[in-house]
Amino acid sequence: MNKFKLALLTTALAASSMAMAQDKAPLIKQFIDLQRPGIESLARGLVEQSSAPIAQAGSAYLQTQVPADKREAAAKAADAELKKYFDESYPIVRDKAVALAPDALGPLMDQSFTADELKQLVAWISSPLSKKYQELNPKMQTALTEKLVAETRSTIEPKMKTLDENVAKALGAPVGGAAPAASRPAPPAKAPAKK
Repeated sequence: MNKFKLALLTTALAASSMAMAQDKAPLIKQFIDLQRPGIESLARGLVEQSSAPIAQAGSAYLQTQVPADKREAAAKAADAELKKYFDESYPIVRDKAVALAPDALGPLMDQSFTADELKQLVAWISSPLSKKYQELNPKMQTALTEKLVAETRSTIEPKMKTLDENVAKALGAPVGGAAPAASRPAPPAKAPAKK
């Protein structure tokens, strides 16, 4: 009789665990869906961050190498290239972030929260759970960022190269790493030959 009770208890626990896992999946999906604005914001930040060095270098070049009377037109042309890059790249990164979020965040959520905790998260009740979520949030962002960068690198890097070249052209800067003639240092003068 004891073996029968043990088998029945084991079966009940296994069924209960399976039911809890199934109960968590829709809650995790709902939570990730609610987090979409944050995921999109992360993607926006990555795209903006990727072009920031080019924008900064362009701005520095504009102020030091472009004649004052041509700066406004050059700045507008460079801004148009930066906007074009953002408009092309952001949807790619955003859509990939949204697609990767369930696989990147789901396992962390599943391992870290119970079904009841997920219900509280979805309802966003103020509780000690909020602190736990805040502690996990950086890991989730890191997991998504790593996957997102890996998945979009081959598409975005050529766009960055094109952006770099187009901004340089818009500013009248040399393309391909060549320094402008005016900013190249003069070759050192040769000493007269000794007699």
